[in-house]
Amino acid sequence: MGKVSYMKVKGSKNLRQRLLLSTLSSTPILIEEIRADATYPGLLPHEVSFLRLLETVSDDCHVEINETGTKLKYKPGIVMGGRYLEHDCGVSRSIGYFLEPLIVLGLFGKKPLSIKLKGITNDPKDPSVDTFRSTTLPLLKRFGVSSEGLELKILSRGVAPNGGGEVTLSVPIIHHSLKAVTWTDEGMVKRIRGISFSTRVSVQFENTMIHAARGIFNRLLPDVHIFTDHKAGAQAGNSPGYGISLVAETTSGCFLSVDTTISYARGNDDMDIDEKKELMPSEDVGEEIASLLLGEIEQGGVVDSTHQGLLFLLCALCPQDVSVVRVGKLVPYGIETLRNIRDFLGVKFVIKPEPATGTVMLKCVGSGLKNMSRKLC
Repeated sequence: MGKVSYMKVKGSKNLRQRLLLSTLSSTPILIEEIRADATYPGLLPHEVSFLRLLETVSDDCHVEINETGTKLKYKPGIVMGGRYLEHDCGVSRSIGYFLEPLIVLGLFGKKPLSIKLKGITNDPKDPSVDTFRSTTLPLLKRFGVSSEGLELKILSRGVAPNGGGEVTLSVPIIHHSLKAVTWTDEGMVKRIRGISFSTRVSVQFENTMIHAARGIFNRLLPDVHIFTDHKAGAQAGNSPGYGISLVAETTSGCFLSVDTTISYARGNDDMDIDEKKELMPSEDVGEEIASLLLGEIEQGGVVDSTHQGLLFLLCALCPQDVSVVRVGKLVPYGIETLRNIRDFLGVKFVIKPEPATGTVMLKCVGSGLKNMSRKLC
């Protein structure tokens, strides 16, 4: 066997996305100086958990970490997929952190993926499982992913700090490649849908949030429905909390989403949980989330700011055909994604700001990535 040639990168930034692109492009990667100067150097618990998840869905992938955790060697294997898989995401980050890369990997697996993920379903840092269900999955369908076998079920909710949530994700494989898109018309908002949830607190929190959010939307749009999902018992996870996820659907079939969760957060040392702290009043939560959604709509573009990175990644994974998309103001995560796509897939985007609308048009020729794993069946 020949010597493995590793692509060298430094730092902990975008570690998850680099590992995803390394796997998709079959590029072994060496990451050095991971938080080398931090108080707690090296990989964090959720990053180690993500590496374990890659081992779960792949065959023959090789992970090597040095003693301090500041250096990581990763040699990707073949994405196998498979049914009845399970992974505990821990409570350092929410399930949303793991879902985005997992959904993309699942498309290029040898077999359709069906996996149960345990941990935190809703938190303020990562997109909630509701957002993935209402917005991320429809986004995949734009690129030719079959809706048959594409599903996210929420079995139980879990918020920080102790989690206790469970979801099952099913992703079909693509049989050849994704489909290039020309997607520049965001349309007009025709309806707003949403879901509020509460775990181990009174359902009144949900009613107040919904009432406050509707108070803002009803002045603008008649078709507003926000559903409640009050969990009790085993389905309510291990910590009290509440939150809301909203989606604006447009006349051209775009989905723009925002979400938020209120719960007791961990302190800086990961052991200190401040339960004496007052949680944000539910009325303020409702008004704030409604304003955030209006902000996303105002930005323009066919996806919200959270989904920019995924949109660019899917365009880059398309056949060697031109994709054109329009987004609002480029967010830092979107810009970092463009850089990583260039480094790993060799795909460069033509970026053209449109001052009249405040939006940005992006055009690229896809890398032509095919599902090679499937051919091995």
